[in-house]
Amino acid sequence: MKRVRVEIKLKPGHFDPEGDVTAKSLRDLGFAVSKVGVSKAYTIDLEAKSDSEAVEAANAMCKKLLANPTKDNFSVEVLKVEEGTHREGK
Repeated sequence: MKRVRVEIKLKPGHFDPEGDVTAKSLRDLGFAVSKVGVSKAYTIDLEAKSDSEAVEAANAMCKKLLANPTKDNFSVEVLKVEEGTHREGK
């Protein structure tokens, strides 16, 4: 079993209304914030024999479902899994 972390971010030049509202709210609270970017992160446990196989599978997941290639960039990182820390799906 492997665990990957996938992060989805907007490509440069795409409007991020959630980030803009968050930045404004933080400024209203007195924080010296110039910009906030919002991203999504997924932690995925999957069956893979190697790190490279896990990355390949996660890249395919992004291309087929998780990321919109028109507006999103994504990154994949293999995480270390400690013995006994993974959960069985229902």
